[in-house]
Amino acid sequence: MFRSVARISSALKQNKLQNHLFQKWSECAVVTQTRNVSEESKSFGLNLFRGQAHGEQVFPFPEVLNEEQRDNLQMFADQTAKFFEEQNDALKNDLLETVEPETMEGLKALGAFGLQVPVELDGLGLTNTQYARLVEIVGAHDLGVGIVLGAHQSIGFKGILLFGNDEQKQKYLPKLAAGENIAAFCLTEPASGSDAGSIKTRAVLSDDGKHYILNGSKIWISNGGLAEIFTVFAQTPVTDKNGDTKDKVTAFIVERSYGGVTNGAPEKKMGIKCSNTAEVYFEDVKIPVENVLGGEGGGFKVAMNILNNGRFGMVAALAGTMRYCVHKAVDHAGSRVQFGKSIHTFGTIQEKIAQMAIRHYVAESMAYMISANMDQGFKDFQIEAAIGKIYASEGAWYCADEAIQILGGMGFMRDCGIERVMRDLRIFRIFEGTNDILRLFVALTGIQYAGKHLKDVQKALKNPIGNIGTVVGFAGKMAKRKLGASTGVDLHNDSNVNPELQDAAKKASKAIEHFGGTIDQLLIKYGKNIMHEQMVLNRVAEAAIDIYGMVCVLSRASRSLSTNVASASTESAMCQTFCEEASVRVETNLNIAVSDRNMKTFRTLSTISDEVIKHGGCVQEHPLGF
Repeated sequence: MFRSVARISSALKQNKLQNHLFQKWSECAVVTQTRNVSEESKSFGLNLFRGQAHGEQVFPFPEVLNEEQRDNLQMFADQTAKFFEEQNDALKNDLLETVEPETMEGLKALGAFGLQVPVELDGLGLTNTQYARLVEIVGAHDLGVGIVLGAHQSIGFKGILLFGNDEQKQKYLPKLAAGENIAAFCLTEPASGSDAGSIKTRAVLSDDGKHYILNGSKIWISNGGLAEIFTVFAQTPVTDKNGDTKDKVTAFIVERSYGGVTNGAPEKKMGIKCSNTAEVYFEDVKIPVENVLGGEGGGFKVAMNILNNGRFGMVAALAGTMRYCVHKAVDHAGSRVQFGKSIHTFGTIQEKIAQMAIRHYVAESMAYMISANMDQGFKDFQIEAAIGKIYASEGAWYCADEAIQILGGMGFMRDCGIERVMRDLRIFRIFEGTNDILRLFVALTGIQYAGKHLKDVQKALKNPIGNIGTVVGFAGKMAKRKLGASTGVDLHNDSNVNPELQDAAKKASKAIEHFGGTIDQLLIKYGKNIMHEQMVLNRVAEAAIDIYGMVCVLSRASRSLSTNVASASTESAMCQTFCEEASVRVETNLNIAVSDRNMKTFRTLSTISDEVIKHGGCVQEHPLGF
């Protein structure tokens, strides 16, 4: 056996292609600094990039609420739904471009401003899954109000919950939970959007060492004109252990009462009009040193954790919006008669409604998978949360668009309500990480994780006898991929997958294996330069999104079939249809990612873009010669 291992090791070392692979994987270990992840993660999303179906997070579909938590949630959910149905007027909020004072007071009475603040600090103390359910209800009724609440607690004071010390929590959270103080998250600047490291706002320690002096401005801040408490990110000079001083981002808790904090007029926006969005200015603001969050120079980590922890709520809220859109479309399709028939009998309408329902099912499954994983204590969920935000925001846009199409002229009218929803939805593909950047985040974070594993294999080859398992496992997997054989991903034989869904599970297994092999090929080809191939990375991310969606619905539909819920047969049909269509998309995107022909197309697209930029717009002359 030792001779066999030695031959494998020798062959691998002598093969130029394999040497190139190991070199490229080593280079790729530092391909991205988006987030450090544990060496051996339980994340399904991360392990997907190694071609593995790590099922602990996803199978069986997680159940995380005990009986008391369910009862409490039902009570809160009923109260929230009743409030939005009877007291909140979304169309009026949109027209007035503000949330009326009595509505704000009603939300405060509900406890809606402190959903996840611990009970001992005057909040409701909800779990992530309970929170997801309540924001789902809000998302089904009024996304503008949802932004007021979300900007306050999902990101505004989330940093205090995650990184605050006991004194900071005791001082700020009770009033924030009561809605007595409103919070805002201040990261974006005129020259700093997705690139958080390029911010210009600056804080310098005072001569007596008791305060930081903050100067700068932030734009497009939700609750910017309402907030009393701000989580602000600023550059600060930080001296390391070697005595070198460099600027690093630091997070601060800033009170408007400190003085020097002002804001501009509310922005005029396409949607979410009732939420306050304003520019915020900081002029010589004195911040006590005890108001640093997460340590000096730790601001980037704070910001990324806040955003990663908040995205699951957005997925749940948008699932609520999708449910509303489906309801509006179905209500109209069931009553509208054309050519002597109800329009819901027409194949074109049936396809639209079915696809809307499937997209909602996938988004909803993702939302409660992610929130449950967080409640279960899993540490790595950043890829899954990013995938959920991308899928739900684009799925909700699809549902709103198709609902308007089904309603026809009525859908275009203001009083119908859907046109407001569509305007509100457009921002969700932009803020808290644009979908374009999040696709790169998904791809590069996963590739970084896969790169660390291959680096371990490289080390193992230096002592193949002492690392026999690693060497043989790697060699076997590479050989199987080369021959087109299975590498061991076998969801269809997982006891957690219902037998009725075996074919769908086989498609998911094949997609996972294809995905892992594609990542290997891309690193052989590009190494660390893969970070510059954004058109390729977009296809990788698209495939990852579809695969995660496949696994989420396989898990959920299996549970429904096993427990024989009333909707089990329809859930099974939606799961199988999604997996069928997603598997085709995965294969297409992965083949495009490694295709030289498509790389030529990507280069041509870059050239066209350069020419259009150079001309300041469209290049060609008008057909009439003008």
